[in-house]
Amino acid sequence: MEPDLFTAAAEERQEKDPAGSPLAVRMRPRTLDEVVGQQHLLKPGSPLRRLVGEGSGGPAGPSSVILWGPPGTGKTTLAYVVSKATNKRFVELSAITAGVKEVRAVIDGARRATGGFGKETVLFLDEIHRFSKAQQDSLLPAVENRWVTLIAATTENPYFSVISPLLSRSLLLTLEPLTDDDLRGLLKRALSDERGLKDAVTLPEDTEDHLLRIAGGDARRALTALEAAAGAALDKGEPEISLTTLEETVDRAAVKYDRDGDQHYDVASALIKSIRGSDVDAALHYLARMIEAGEDPRFIARRLMISASEDIGLADPNALPIAVAAAQAVAMIGFPEAALTLSHATIALALAPKSNAATTAIGAAMADVRQGLAGPVPPHLRDGHYKGAAKLGHAQGYVYPHDLPEGIAEQQYAPDDIKDREYYEPTRHGGEARYADAVEWTRKHLGRKRS
Repeated sequence: MEPDLFTAAAEERQEKDPAGSPLAVRMRPRTLDEVVGQQHLLKPGSPLRRLVGEGSGGPAGPSSVILWGPPGTGKTTLAYVVSKATNKRFVELSAITAGVKEVRAVIDGARRATGGFGKETVLFLDEIHRFSKAQQDSLLPAVENRWVTLIAATTENPYFSVISPLLSRSLLLTLEPLTDDDLRGLLKRALSDERGLKDAVTLPEDTEDHLLRIAGGDARRALTALEAAAGAALDKGEPEISLTTLEETVDRAAVKYDRDGDQHYDVASALIKSIRGSDVDAALHYLARMIEAGEDPRFIARRLMISASEDIGLADPNALPIAVAAAQAVAMIGFPEAALTLSHATIALALAPKSNAATTAIGAAMADVRQGLAGPVPPHLRDGHYKGAAKLGHAQGYVYPHDLPEGIAEQQYAPDDIKDREYYEPTRHGGEARYADAVEWTRKHLGRKRS
């Protein structure tokens, strides 16, 4: 069966038997005004509003839209709303299972529908980043000739995962993770709405809080868990969804963790101190607690980057690049896969040799500056490129280190007030041992006196 015919049939069955559809499908917004979150995309006059024909300008020009955002933020929903608002056929394909053959079948069907019935088609292509360059190329004729309105979704950076010709012909819209308040409003609507649970059960605050944690900003996950827990509660004859029922349903224990309270900082502190103490198992425990509690993975990644410089430094020069790479990967992939990246970085940092020499060095230097130990820059280090600098004595007497055999000149670099200060005191832990040797050698050849 052709993909467009299958989708049309599925949509027809859903409309005839809405009760048989999953809660996440039944609660799918019918208009842009019902969309949860993404308010930056839904303002009056925004591209999305114009795309559905709102405003004086009528429908927007682009025939291709790329929606970039984390899972469960409403990419499929927005595509569906656009098709409904513009009275267009809605065809959904996934790049995981579809290929060029399926894409061509949809395009051929769209051309027939346009010619025979005058009804245009919205092609929603999920996970477009999984398409090869050749597969993405197959979409170009349909986009250029406006045979379909292409709405493509991706969780990966489209500048790396979507071919330039398609990207240049598309309107790129970035979706943001849903907030707890966004999801809380969605849950309340699902509990009471005629399309939803019709007030069959209630959701106590502690259960709601845990449901928000396990949802992790994903609306689909939140509604799926709510539906499963509500069914379990009704089977038990209970009028409300208890925390125990929710835990049993989703098979995940509630983590006693308040992301906005003391526990947020306590667990984050314990993670960093465990890394500092080289206890890899304790560090992984606290990392797991943060992940299970729905902590923002970017917050965890930032803490790891700080730890790499604060507690490891040059004892392992690879620690910071690992932490930075982890942060970049987390931003690109999100949960649940980001847990693997965070584990990778946490283990590397916990087992790395430790040194806080970089931390103490900048701390000591900043303390002197705050106390007024600054002083003028030595004349021979001042800029000598402008007219009149020579008359002021600027840059006079400066020795160019590259002209010397050892590449180092015995001259004063620091202001007089701190010329004998030694801020950096390297350890001999791990890779910092070679920096300890280097700093001893350079200070000697600079003619520095021990303070």
